[in-house]
Amino acid sequence: MRLVQLLVFPLLIATTSPVLAKGCIRGAAAGGVGGHFVGKGHAVLGAAAGCVVAHHHYAKQARAQKAAARTHR
Repeated sequence: MRLVQLLVFPLLIATTSPVLAKGCIRGAAAGGVGGHFVGKGHAVLGAAAGCVVAHHHYAKQARAQKAAARTHR
């Protein structure tokens, strides 16, 4: 399992686009802390889930702002 993590995580980090990562750092930090308090070994899972949830929130917010900007023209 550790070998897979050592190979996969650097590849994921290298292929992540900064544009798509909006909110990921904030969500990962919150999810990591929450996962840490849930139990041993859940911090990484919490960070991954927090990243996904925060990215979804910010993407939805950006779509709403873009739609609002189109209607105000």
